Amino acid sequence: MPDRPSLDQAVAAFLDHLKVERGLSANTVAAYRRDLARYTDYLLADGVVGVEDITAAQVLGFATRLAGQGLATSTVGRMTTAVRQAHKFWLADGLAGANPAVDVNPPAPGRRLPHSLTVDEVSRLIAAAGGVGAETTAGELCDRALVELLYGTGARISEAVGLDVDEVRRLLEDESLGLRLFGKGAKERLVPVGRYARQALDDWLVRGRPGLAAKAKRSTPALFLNAYGARLSRQVAFNRVAALADRAGIAATVSPHTLRHSYATHLLDGGADVRVVQELLGHASVATTQIYTLVTIDHLREVYRLSHPRAL
Repeated sequence: MPDRPSLDQAVAAFLDHLKVERGLSANTVAAYRRDLARYTDYLLADGVVGVEDITAAQVLGFATRLAGQGLATSTVGRMTTAVRQAHKFWLADGLAGANPAVDVNPPAPGRRLPHSLTVDEVSRLIAAAGGVGAETTAGELCDRALVELLYGTGARISEAVGLDVDEVRRLLEDESLGLRLFGKGAKERLVPVGRYARQALDDWLVRGRPGLAAKAKRSTPALFLNAYGARLSRQVAFNRVAALADRAGIAATVSPHTLRHSYATHLLDGGADVRVVQELLGHASVATTQIYTLVTIDHLREVYRLSHPRAL
């Protein structure tokens, strides 16, 4: 290897290091090769001949160009990481006297916003559960009560399937009471329950649950029961909500947690204070709750874009 290796020679040495010394797969090495080829094309166009000629400004310029090309944050991060690792190797292997990439970091991954349903989609989901009128099955009554409870209280699915009959009967007998939910770390909180969820729970307890409870080999205090009269599991509840979404014609993936997200987002859209929503959700930190404010801000921007004559 010459004292001043060319860019291609330096990249070849790094790729050989990945394959032989680090034992990376052929596909991974090929991905590094593609990313570094893009980097060397950029450097050659800027007049760079060897690795010793690369400056921190050029490394930063490459990262900035990537960010401006509309690439996904993950793609920019992967390419920037490849460049950083290559420069680190070149310095350690004596192919370069400095590491100009040491202060250039991959972009932070974008914050994933929680997906929530529209109010209309929630209505369609509840309607898909059935459970209205005289001719209803126990399964329909259970599904409707479950969905109404999840959306009406923002309960986690583990909190909902963990409820017992006595707690809900206490709630139904006194409208001034809140529902006791036990969240992470067995932390208790009280949440109000609206009349729709109360009615669905009452229908389930009176018309649906007794028939399923009679099928059980042993009695259970569980509020929600499966087809065999045992406590409803989280996985079965998840599958039921997903099936209802398909029946309602909702294209997006819907889970019990989607209803929790929808509960929080719709409260904030309706003017609720973020601290109140924090308490209702049982979040230890308001920072966790504030992510929902980003969702509502995005909604406001979209409404503004579509409605204001000077928005475009």
